[in-house]
Amino acid sequence: MNPQGLIQVYTGDGKGKTTAALGLALRATGQGMKVIIIQFIKGDHACGEHLFAAQYCPFEIVQLSTKSSFDQSLEELRSTAEQSFAFAEKTIVGGSYDMVILDEIFVAVSKGLVNTEQVLSLMNKKPEPMELILTGRGASKEVIQQADLVTRMVAVKHPFTKGIAARKGIEY
Repeated sequence: MNPQGLIQVYTGDGKGKTTAALGLALRATGQGMKVIIIQFIKGDHACGEHLFAAQYCPFEIVQLSTKSSFDQSLEELRSTAEQSFAFAEKTIVGGSYDMVILDEIFVAVSKGLVNTEQVLSLMNKKPEPMELILTGRGASKEVIQQADLVTRMVAVKHPFTKGIAARKGIEY
């Protein structure tokens, strides 16, 4: 564990926010750090990172619903987001991880499932040595202001605009 953990934010409309966080998880695990990824709004468990984590066990990935976020009603999403947030808070306050990644938390905020004040409060509860990573489109200016490192992914060109669907092993 590092003596000073920082808060990193990966946001914007471009591709690569979760991918950047997964890269950090891989790097941290390689250095002997204990990592957990808590996913807020995601597809099913057949995406590449879940399959990799199940096979090699480098870090934990927690997605509290067994159902894809895209197949849930707003009320189901709200329940899942509340449970995910409570789990994230317990995990962060517990301090037993060197790195905690809250994947797509800003999408949960944009859908009204979690609010910015809750996210800011959670950021304030981070133990000093823990690295906290938050991802998703639409990070608020308050979150950006409080974070130590912010990267905004910008969509310049994307294959979706040409009708190329999400590809196995690349987008999921």
